[in-house]
Amino acid sequence: MKLYFRELGAGQPLIVLHGLLGTSDNWYSLGRLWAEHYRIFLVDQRNHGRSPHHPQAGYDALAGDINELLLDHGIRDVIVLGHSMGGKVAMTLAQYYPHKIAKMIVVDIAPKRYDAPQFQELLEVLLSLDLARIRTRQEAEAQIAPRVPDPAVRRFLLKNLRRGSDQPFTWKANLPVLRRHIEEIAGEIPVLGTYSNPTLFVRGETSRYVLDEDMAYIQQLFPNAELTTIPGAGHWVHAEAPEAFDKVVREFLDRG
Repeated sequence: MKLYFRELGAGQPLIVLHGLLGTSDNWYSLGRLWAEHYRIFLVDQRNHGRSPHHPQAGYDALAGDINELLLDHGIRDVIVLGHSMGGKVAMTLAQYYPHKIAKMIVVDIAPKRYDAPQFQELLEVLLSLDLARIRTRQEAEAQIAPRVPDPAVRRFLLKNLRRGSDQPFTWKANLPVLRRHIEEIAGEIPVLGTYSNPTLFVRGETSRYVLDEDMAYIQQLFPNAELTTIPGAGHWVHAEAPEAFDKVVREFLDRG
């Protein structure tokens, strides 16, 4: 599948993969900073953003899309950075194509299975909106506020709204397919062997996605993995603590 992406800068390629219900737009500010030294690809993954919709949404397919992008642009020796679902795509890519990836950064996710209902609930909230009757984003936010109390999470979710041609709003994300595949998205990554190149796991201090006890399994699959915690940040580390996150990423990339 040919994915939509933004390309910035020049140098060693660095592909950035957003999480569930995210888009490449979420990473534009950091991408511009990293583009001073790297060739940045900010990707919309299938069923998200401006990329095509497709009934398959598992990690084999998602990683295959990224490999297709690498082939289309003759890219090897790539750095891959992925957040949440995008982190699992990065890890899957490293399982299937370890020879193509120079370094990997995985943001606030582990290769394990997670509790799908928490993600299912968010998708159900969005699907419950009657878009034909919504005229403003403020109306949409007011409707989901009782079920999504955190205003930052509400704003993040509603970035998936766009104005359509025949009605005020449509969804960018393919919500029905994501809901149908949520157990797969929340599940473990495919495991084929080990990826031994330098790997950085970054977690938010207040997030519970990557636990201390997860590192034993992580290092089975990624024996060169290390873990860094960003103080005061939650799951959306890059948005909640962008300067600290940028510093950690740059220090890792600057190593030989």
